[in-house]
Amino acid sequence: MPKPINVRVTSVDAELDFAIQPSTTGKQLFDQVVKTLGIREIWFFGLQYEDDRSYVTWLKLNKKVTAQDIKKEVPLHFKFLAKFYPEDVAEELIQEVTQRMFFLQVKEGILSDAIYCPPETSVLLASYAVQARYGDYDGEKMKPGFLSKERMLPQRVLDQHNLTPLEWEERIVKWYQEHTNMLREDVMMEYLKIAQDLEMYGVNYFEIQNKKGTKLWLGVDSLGLNIYEHNDKLTPKIGFPWSEIRNISFNDKKFTIKPIDKKSPEFHFYAPRLRINKRILALCIGNHELYMRRRKPDSIEVQQMKAQSREERYAKQMERAVFEREKQARLDAEAQKAEMAARLKAYEEQHEDQIRKLVELEKQARALEDEKDEKETKTADLNFQLQQAQEEMQAIIMQTKTGAEHRETLEKRASEMEQRSKELSTEVDKKSRQAEMLALELVSLRKTQRDTAISVSKPPTMFLSDELGDEMQSGDLASMEHLTNDRSEEHREPHTERDRTTAQRLKVLGDELSATRDVNKVTSMDKIHEDNVRAGRDKYKTLRMIRSGNTKLRVEQFENM
Repeated sequence: MPKPINVRVTSVDAELDFAIQPSTTGKQLFDQVVKTLGIREIWFFGLQYEDDRSYVTWLKLNKKVTAQDIKKEVPLHFKFLAKFYPEDVAEELIQEVTQRMFFLQVKEGILSDAIYCPPETSVLLASYAVQARYGDYDGEKMKPGFLSKERMLPQRVLDQHNLTPLEWEERIVKWYQEHTNMLREDVMMEYLKIAQDLEMYGVNYFEIQNKKGTKLWLGVDSLGLNIYEHNDKLTPKIGFPWSEIRNISFNDKKFTIKPIDKKSPEFHFYAPRLRINKRILALCIGNHELYMRRRKPDSIEVQQMKAQSREERYAKQMERAVFEREKQARLDAEAQKAEMAARLKAYEEQHEDQIRKLVELEKQARALEDEKDEKETKTADLNFQLQQAQEEMQAIIMQTKTGAEHRETLEKRASEMEQRSKELSTEVDKKSRQAEMLALELVSLRKTQRDTAISVSKPPTMFLSDELGDEMQSGDLASMEHLTNDRSEEHREPHTERDRTTAQRLKVLGDELSATRDVNKVTSMDKIHEDNVRAGRDKYKTLRMIRSGNTKLRVEQFENM
């Protein structure tokens, strides 16, 4: 029995090991990979490898794996990557796993600068990447510096600006805070909607020459073929949509394109290696097939996948809605608890104040009590003195009987004693009234004291709530005559431009970052991008411009570059 061959397949978020037989075809290995990853939108993907000359190429599905020029190593290494890109991610990417694959691959392309992204857009995309990774912003857990170990921005952007990591983080978090409650798949889709408007998104570049020997770049993407000058991969100069191309073929290093318009001559370009021509042809045929598919009604399989995706999305939205209601209920309960705690604290403070007042009233009552006792003591002394005076007066009266000679003196003294008796009697009455008044005041004070004690002993009733995701050398492209006028992509508008507020904020952030830029570190790509912005060009306006005029005119323009 043949010895199994070990194979390692690396995707953007996983590493898979397989054992295959020498007779295993590329399709059998590919099917095993997509089944393991749970991917049904298989038409976007392929298995990439380095050949024995260190050139990157794609595994051919119709040939045995061992019959292809794979670098001999153990295990055999492949990368599972998106080979073809959609025109509109929102319309074409159905499964969440497919969206995640594209999100991670495009994000890596932007961070590695394989896809040019201006600084301000890099910050916006980074905020969506943070939301996809961490979920909603939480100021309690996400302290300054929580992104310090994350790779959030292209190194080019970091090198060009005089900003510290914390200053970059502040700008990212400012956008991040606005993505609260976004589902992970919505965040990834929003990221891709913005990224697909970048000029280099989804483009495979090949170095070519025209008949004159001018070095150029050929860009192959989901919309057609574009020709770039050798020093500018951002701004194509000539464009040919798939709807204008009838046949593509090559002979050795010479590549031939035959337009649908029979009045237009075929045109040729030259690639440095035969292997490159094979790869160009395969990409052209695959992109053309997808271009045709998009412009036809969905197959039964795609319709079923979209229906299933809508159901799953609806279920997640319902689940999210329930979660948000429960979260809001917890927040409301916590707020109620906090309010009750505040009311309880206010009551306790009021209670303590009433206790202090009660103590003060008790002091006043004791003072009045002492004063009353003192008044009663003085009244008793006065009564005793009055009694003595009366007794003395009686004795004097008795003595008057014994001698006439003392009569006048005794009468005078009696009169004085009587006057003194009246005065003492008046003072006794006064002291008695004061004592009665003190007694009444003490009774009133006792009543107030009892009332205060009652109010202190009965606190108000309260409730504290605790509720708280290859061989071919030519290809006749299917007729697209009925689709010749279907070039709606030329009239699209960049996603960020549709939201005027976002567009304005991006402009403000761009101006702010420009003030911190080191002009000595500005790249040629930056300068080209800035020239395009000043000229009011975007990806789709440029596309419309480079496809203007008839095919013949553009072929002549290409030959004269």
